[in-house]
Amino acid sequence: MSDPPRKETDVARRIRAHALARGQGPVQIAQEIHEQCGPLFGTSRIKAHRLAHGVALSDIVAQVRALYEVDGKPAPRLGETLLSAYESGYKRPGPEYLHYICAVYRVEPDALDYQSPCICGRGHAARTGAPGVPQPRAPERRAAPGPDALVGAIVPRAEDRPWVTVTDLRGPDRAEGPLTIDVGEEDIVLRRTLLQLLAGAGVALDGQFLGAVDNLRRKMDDTLVGATVSPTMLDQWEETTYGYGQQYQATPSLRMLCDVLLDFSEVRRMCDKRQPVELQERLCRIAAQLSGLSGLIMINLGDHRLARSFFRTARTAADETGDRQLRAWVTVRESLVPMYYGDPREALHLARKAQDLAGRTPGVAAAMAPAVEARALGMLAMRGRGDAAPSARRALVRGRSVFDQLSKTDTSDLVFGFTDRQMAFYEGDTFTNLGDHKHGDEVLSHALTLYSPTDRVDLTLVRLDRAMCKLHAGHPDAALTAGREAIHDLPSDHRSDILVHRARQIGAAVSTKYGEIASLKDFYEALAGPSIKSPAVPPAEQV
Repeated sequence: MSDPPRKETDVARRIRAHALARGQGPVQIAQEIHEQCGPLFGTSRIKAHRLAHGVALSDIVAQVRALYEVDGKPAPRLGETLLSAYESGYKRPGPEYLHYICAVYRVEPDALDYQSPCICGRGHAARTGAPGVPQPRAPERRAAPGPDALVGAIVPRAEDRPWVTVTDLRGPDRAEGPLTIDVGEEDIVLRRTLLQLLAGAGVALDGQFLGAVDNLRRKMDDTLVGATVSPTMLDQWEETTYGYGQQYQATPSLRMLCDVLLDFSEVRRMCDKRQPVELQERLCRIAAQLSGLSGLIMINLGDHRLARSFFRTARTAADETGDRQLRAWVTVRESLVPMYYGDPREALHLARKAQDLAGRTPGVAAAMAPAVEARALGMLAMRGRGDAAPSARRALVRGRSVFDQLSKTDTSDLVFGFTDRQMAFYEGDTFTNLGDHKHGDEVLSHALTLYSPTDRVDLTLVRLDRAMCKLHAGHPDAALTAGREAIHDLPSDHRSDILVHRARQIGAAVSTKYGEIASLKDFYEALAGPSIKSPAVPPAEQV
């Protein structure tokens, strides 16, 4: 007897051969391949369907391209690399690609392990043919293809296709003109909603309805701007982006993230179309700013992995602009990830890298980076690094020197600028970490007078730093009380992970220095209430 097959393709080939001998079809074969190869090789359902047909990635790509051609659409960008990423689970196909892949395999999305319905709204497993819709006249029907003949006939005729194309819906007399797979989908949703309203039925503003509304608006945008984005639209996006800088601390983090990412998605769509150089540069700048802002929000939500990913995207977009000041801004903002959730040595490295990028030109990053450097050195000094304290004080002097040269515009934005209240906060935090709690408390008290009551994130961090000053002064109970009050004064939807995390650090410092004192238990119980975290953070990491 031969040795058992050791490769995924060998196992799948043997399963397919035996299944065909038993008269099973591709769907049954794919299920069996998934059940047997999944535990051994991690075979996904979408890959199991390709293996069930016994074809290569290139064959599926060729058939999808052929279906695009039949529907009168430009050739898709789908290639073997992207299809392989779908099969490996690294990426998920968009609605249109999912439609065509389902059409190739003659299955519904859930058979490929995708729960969302297909955008065509019709079944792929069998011909549905909506009643009352005129169909093209069919020539003499051929024998139905066998279960294993799907990929062999790359472009089946209309009567053999299990999916409905736009040409089918229009009929033979209206088949000319541009075709798109989702023509009329918004009309269908809106008309159905209108009929429900006329019938007196209650209508909920669900995702499908709101999506249809927004898709309709986007299509009009596409019609108006044609192949390029208009300067007027760019002006609006730039204004919106800077508006987020004003709302950043006053708006709950999750709400802000949704707003930012919706605009980020639209900018991405425009970047996907190659624009004139001057417009492309503006788009990349907006993309870098929105991605960097998303990274800051993810820091607040406690998801340092996604925060780093957004900053990586922001760096890529900033590189496209060639603007060293923008690249420096992204880098210094990224340094806050290890500042709060990692190693201060990495924060120190990124802050110094931002200074190198900023150069000698006074700017936001040139002022903020030395302040971040000072905070990181203060943390290292607190951990016993002997040379860190004098270096931190020198960094503060450099930062203050550059800060005093900034324009009013640069010092009026909490996100894309560096304000006087942020500078005071960073100085007070540095002095606190250096053990100069008296000076630190004075500077932090001054910072509190500069912040608006709606600047909830920084304002709470300043109050927590003042609580740490009380601990350094030898008053652990006062420190715990101040920390607890700082968190409790926040509305529940503003109680983001970064603030609760910082408060717990105060508790840990008290425990290390004074042991398990009586007020410590009450402090932790008070912090046990709900906090706002990133939905992507696994429960085990939500501390």
